[in-house]
Amino acid sequence: MPLQIRFRMEAGCDDLAPKKAHHDDAAYDIRARVDTVLHPGKVALVPSGLFLELPEGYEAQIRPRSGLALKHGISVLNSPGTIDAGYRGEVGIILLNHGAHEFPVKRGDRIAQMVIQKLPEVELVPVTELNGSKRGAGGFGSTGVG
Repeated sequence: MPLQIRFRMEAGCDDLAPKKAHHDDAAYDIRARVDTVLHPGKVALVPSGLFLELPEGYEAQIRPRSGLALKHGISVLNSPGTIDAGYRGEVGIILLNHGAHEFPVKRGDRIAQMVIQKLPEVELVPVTELNGSKRGAGGFGSTGVG
């Protein structure tokens, strides 16, 4: 039996409920609750009308839609955005317009994707020294270009 995630929609927003385009998709499409315009280089918080009740040990990740990114330069600013299990407010999508033109968002437009993830049980253990590795502290391009 699949994990059941309880959710509700803002009044008058049942048509915006998250859905998968195909049964084997990893993510649910999240839709805009309002009309707005994303100006070039600007950030906007777009409400979705969605409220979640995630079980403890799970998170919802909000990710950009590849088509909006490729065709219009629209992305989720804090990608992936995390919705914690204890949050019960409306899911808002922080969109950034990297493109050169205004981008209109209409109510009902698919603006992001949501993936539900099970979180591992983790305990951070403080130590005075870490074990070595082949990579060591190399990062930020340390392996070269290409």
